[in-house]
Amino acid sequence: MTTCEVKIYYSVKGEAMALERKLRVGEMVLRLAVLGLGVTAVALVGSASQVRTFFSLEKKAEFTDMKVLVFLVVANGVAAGYSLLQGMFCVVRMVKVSVVSSKGLAWVIFACDQVMAYVTLSASAAAVQSAVLGQFGQPELEWMKTCNLYRKFCTQVGEGLVSAFIASLIMILLSCFSAFNLFRLYGSRKAKQTSNGSW
Repeated sequence: MTTCEVKIYYSVKGEAMALERKLRVGEMVLRLAVLGLGVTAVALVGSASQVRTFFSLEKKAEFTDMKVLVFLVVANGVAAGYSLLQGMFCVVRMVKVSVVSSKGLAWVIFACDQVMAYVTLSASAAAVQSAVLGQFGQPELEWMKTCNLYRKFCTQVGEGLVSAFIASLIMILLSCFSAFNLFRLYGSRKAKQTSNGSW
């Protein structure tokens, strides 16, 4: 190798390492965002309650009255816990540059990210559909609006739904990150083999 080739090689290697570090930082920030948004959604929906009095009878609205909200709280709690673990793993990978993901570990992370993305998105979509019914009712089936009776409860649940929906969108983005991290393990091996002249 000439001196010029060596300089180019180290320059490209340095740029690749800088890009790798930026990807890891970006992944860690997104995982922490899912953690924060998931905890916010759990706190808002889980603590939502309102008591109304109807002809001397008290009726309390809670998130446990709607099973879809229970599913939303559980799904976001699991996603927040998973994001905390993955965030810590990202920190370890950033500190120890020598830590290289094996294909098996990359497949596990990819599969878990896919599951979390689907679960959080389905929980958010189902909860939004129930929220629309609560807000507008269904006149054709004579289902009445409930949010005009429990305005505070519905407002707080709505805020939690926004947080949960954003968290699910970020989980979809993270599943793309994990797909990239997985499939580049196969691409880098091919590149090494072709550069050595063997298959």
